[in-house]
Amino acid sequence: SGLPESIIAAACARSGQRVLHVDSRNYYGGNWASFSFSGLLSWIKENQQKTGVIDECEDWRKLILENEEVISLSKKDKTIQHVEDFCFGDRDLAEDIQEAGALPKLPVFGASGAEGVAQESEKECPPVESAFPAVESQEPEKATGTEPAGATEGSNTEITSESESSHSTALGESTLELGKTGAAPLEISAQEPKKITYSQIVREGRRFNIDLVSKLLYSRGLLIDLLIKSNVSRYAEFKNATRILAFREGKVEQVPCSRADVFNSRQLTMVEKRMLMKFLTFCLDYEQHPDEYQDYENNTFAQFLRTRKLTPSLQHFVLHSIAMVSETDCSTLEGLQATKKFLQCLGRYGNTPFLFPLYGQGEIPQCFCRMCAVFGGIYCLRHSVQCLVVDKESGRCKAMVDHFGQRISANYFIVEDSYLSESICTNVCYRQISRAVLITDQSVLNTDSEQQVSILTVPPVDLGKPAVCVIELCSSTMTCMKDTYLVHLTCPSTKTAREDLEPIVQKLFNLNTEKDTENEELEKPRVLWAVYFNMRDSSGVEKNSYDGLPSNVYVCSGPDSALGNDCAVKQAETIFQEMFPTEEFCPPPPNPEDIIYDEDEIAPEDSGFSNSPETKPESPTEESSSGGSTAVKKEDNEE
Repeated sequence: SGLPESIIAAACARSGQRVLHVDSRNYYGGNWASFSFSGLLSWIKENQQKTGVIDECEDWRKLILENEEVISLSKKDKTIQHVEDFCFGDRDLAEDIQEAGALPKLPVFGASGAEGVAQESEKECPPVESAFPAVESQEPEKATGTEPAGATEGSNTEITSESESSHSTALGESTLELGKTGAAPLEISAQEPKKITYSQIVREGRRFNIDLVSKLLYSRGLLIDLLIKSNVSRYAEFKNATRILAFREGKVEQVPCSRADVFNSRQLTMVEKRMLMKFLTFCLDYEQHPDEYQDYENNTFAQFLRTRKLTPSLQHFVLHSIAMVSETDCSTLEGLQATKKFLQCLGRYGNTPFLFPLYGQGEIPQCFCRMCAVFGGIYCLRHSVQCLVVDKESGRCKAMVDHFGQRISANYFIVEDSYLSESICTNVCYRQISRAVLITDQSVLNTDSEQQVSILTVPPVDLGKPAVCVIELCSSTMTCMKDTYLVHLTCPSTKTAREDLEPIVQKLFNLNTEKDTENEELEKPRVLWAVYFNMRDSSGVEKNSYDGLPSNVYVCSGPDSALGNDCAVKQAETIFQEMFPTEEFCPPPPNPEDIIYDEDEIAPEDSGFSNSPETKPESPTEESSSGGSTAVKKEDNEE
């Protein structure tokens, strides 16, 4: 039930198909899932032990006919490797401590543990009226004893369609200016960070929603467009990424992106400000000026930047924090395209191009699962599949057999890559992603506001190695407890995750648990807990790379190493169009007032229900109240 499969399931159910969606895991999302702290510890233990699925029915082969053959599926998930977790406190003291309010509960739609923190979170994240945040006021926030950092009036409003939304970009009217020098500092900024123990983390474990995959949503990306078009956005809430950071000369500093940021920046000289604005303006419509870049098409983007009379600091900002591309492998055209995409996404919902879903990235697959269920889809967790049944004559897949020995027939089968056995994947060459998740006691760059969502790209130490993407989340994203930060590190793998990422962790954070440390280490955030693991990247694998798959079996990949979600959305739409070329992909549900009923199908007014299948779209806003996300109705004039 990862993101591509969930999108396909929702699209199929919306177009009137009967959908059965099964997952051998006991949670939604697969490798796109989010966990509470105790849930993540269980996931770590499970992947370190690598226990397989035990067959509950051994006589399922009796269901296979003479003119049929089987494609056995994998019993073990081999997508996660080299899992190592570290506690930088006294773990022994937390052995007998349980999560506050922890009760056995079945997996449900919504965020893990979201219900348990709803009341306490009101102070950190004020009630909102919509799914997507809007551009905030230019006025700096007033620091008071009761108002939380970043809580400004109207900070979340309804998302509008393209025709209604502001078309401003970084070079236009972006009005979100967080962390202005004129803002009064919060009282806590002058204090030392609170001492957080491992026991507290365990006790408050339900306040954590820790993603297995770390991504952000581009405000004009394919996933945001799909959420708006399908009206799935009402099932989730989002927060702006508030700042873009850079790591240069051993220090973390904020990167000015919008016009206001550039001209308010104290890091840049007036000459640098003019140079940067001139270059960003060129990048927005570089296609109209081919003579300025054609001679450098065969060069790298880094080489092209050197010809633009940009200072070394500006070249660093553009390459690593705006375009966010490789210094050695990215061509000039690719760099210009990446820079333009970044700039076009500015100003739609804030002064950065990115949004982050409250309660974690794992909410997004569940939103599409909810849409599928609303339109009649059936979901079964803890439900593994033994094999696919293939007709020898036609070569098409006819059915599947589950671990209970049930034979279930279908016309199309969508399978996530991790379910395929090694015999099918003999010719497949997988990439790997290195991941690390840290819980820290303070931000990598302290400012007046504690509630910051930051993205930082750390350039590689050695040429040829990948840069590391760092995303730091504050407690108002509902992903960690108060007075802590959740830090995600991601890069394409060259070695194990710990070997790839620990040098970056040591540069940015203090791993020393002893009191006697140097002043430089004291200034760094202290790591309280960390986990490293490698995740398989199956994106980009062509279907013909899999041996012996029938034509009506489609394979979805797991998460890729990119920052956005475009790969998953493209894959889902491609597979759906191959199955149903005449159907629209995820059309919006009809408005209740637009539904026309036949007279004989209208139920009596006092019955409270109707047998008409067209009434199904009525249920999302009512049903979603039981989940962890907030359902939000949209304006009539909204897309």
